[in-house]
Amino acid sequence: MEKLERLQKIIAAAGIASRRQAEELIKAGRVSVNGQVTAVLGAKADASHDHIKVDGKLIRPPVRKIYVLLNKPKGVVSTVADTHGRVKVTDLVKAKGKLFPVGRLDYNTEGLILLTNDGEFARIVASAGDAFPKVYEVKVRGIPDELALRRLRSGFRFPDGTRLAPCRIRTLRQDRHAWLEVTLIQGINREIRRMFEAIRHPVAKLRRTRIGIFTDAGLPVGRSRLLTPREVGHALRMGQASKALNRQGL
Repeated sequence: MEKLERLQKIIAAAGIASRRQAEELIKAGRVSVNGQVTAVLGAKADASHDHIKVDGKLIRPPVRKIYVLLNKPKGVVSTVADTHGRVKVTDLVKAKGKLFPVGRLDYNTEGLILLTNDGEFARIVASAGDAFPKVYEVKVRGIPDELALRRLRSGFRFPDGTRLAPCRIRTLRQDRHAWLEVTLIQGINREIRRMFEAIRHPVAKLRRTRIGIFTDAGLPVGRSRLLTPREVGHALRMGQASKALNRQGL
């Protein structure tokens, strides 16, 4: 079945020009469809079957955008390439086309991570800040006192000068050691591990249970699922709203 779309929309989706610029290209006679120059605005084509060229160069059909939520196991790296031959997050996801992770999880940390081939989605989600908090369950050695936890909550500064944003920490349970829930709104390499090392209660176990609206409910470790169009749209709206508020200084 043909999927006819306006030429300017197809050209814009291919990243060659904006829609307005694409209209100018068409009017200038610089666009052809199946070998025939098309200089009429409103002309339509099927990007997956027709040969569409701009200035003689063939436009490739747009790649279908894919959005995946993976519950990463320990012992898996959050990269698309690894020189040590370790298992990568992309090895655990069956999808056509190349995906890349949005952010990272440490090799020894399990939990949720997003993968996509949509750079704009990745950029918006990664920079969404408090609109897309990341929630972790953390087991630390020993039991931190309230004063130490208060220091971490208020926005901790590492000895190297790195300043962390304020975070939320609540106790889930404790016996000889403490299980805590930590909510972060920024992403710094090994942030949680460094935080608790700094107060002398190193992390024994760490897993990410939530990214914004996405939770690990019903998603076993090592398994993945596709996001629904509704989830993708909601994530984008939240990220864009957060960006607009940051621009306004709110």
